[in-house]
Amino acid sequence: MPLPDFRIRLLDAADDRNTFECPSEPLNRYLQKQVSQDVKRKVATCFVAVTSDGQILGYYTLAATGVALSNIPAGFRKKLPRYPTVPAVLMGRLAVDGKYGGFGLGSLLLADALKRISKAEIAAYALIVEAKDEAAIGFYRHFGFTSFEDATKHLFFPLANLR
Repeated sequence: MPLPDFRIRLLDAADDRNTFECPSEPLNRYLQKQVSQDVKRKVATCFVAVTSDGQILGYYTLAATGVALSNIPAGFRKKLPRYPTVPAVLMGRLAVDGKYGGFGLGSLLLADALKRISKAEIAAYALIVEAKDEAAIGFYRHFGFTSFEDATKHLFFPLANLR
């Protein structure tokens, strides 16, 4: 099944969240049952790759966060001010419907997130992700993400690399 035409935009109440099915049940459940509450409470923003008829092909969430300076590897840390916590953006979730895996949609969603973050008028040092497995770690490393010193599944991408 080829990738249909889509655009990436904010989640809308009219979008069909119930037909989305990726290989991860927690990511399906989040989109179907939890994301609206998180958006309403302003604890996350959700962007969707959606067709003209509202079918969601993939999604990601962004939220403000902070990371302890001590968790950033020394090579990166030496370029930062000595604040105890550094501002960052958390990509809490990134998922692609199983029917559309292998077409590069995950990469496009990640690129869209980085583009939106770089245009934001708020300071953030890095995009933070928590990879769920080795395949996800490989995906993020392919795009230049680095593991934090205290956890290999927590990775970051310095936003200065976008310039």
